[in-house]
This record gives sequence, C-alpha cells and structure tokens, in this order.
Amino acid sequence: MELLELKIEQAQEKVAKTRAAHNAAIDELKKLMDEKKALQSKELADAIGKSKRSYQEILAFIQSDPDVEREEVEE
Repeated sequence: MELLELKIEQAQEKVAKTRAAHNAAIDELKKLMDEKKALQSKELADAIGKSKRSYQEILAFIQSDPDVEREEVEE
C-alpha cells in the first residue's frame, strides 16, 4: 500500500510540473503572437501611409468579400 501511495504522490508531482511547463509555454506563445500582431499592424500602417490609394479605397478593399471578386473574374 505504501508503494502505491508513493507512486500516486510522484504522479501528482509530475502532473504539477507538467502543468507549470504547459502554462509557461502558453504564456510564451501568447507573448510571441502578440509581438507578431504588433509588427504586422505596424507594417500595415506603414504600407497604408506610403500608398497612393486613398483611405476609402484601402478600407473598401479590406472590407470587400474576396469570394465575390473571384466570382466576377471567373464569369
């Protein structure tokens, strides 16, 4: 019985360590994804600033449905 209790305790410790590592990995992933999103936002803002297209043209393009445009081209 004592051996079983020891194995249960060891398994619980392993789960706790694994959970901590998992949570740390999730935090790191979230941080990296946030950093990527910030870089993409800056890149997009820079491209908009350098574009010869108007704000309205850019906004209309972004909000347009690509499936509708694809259907028009195929016809």
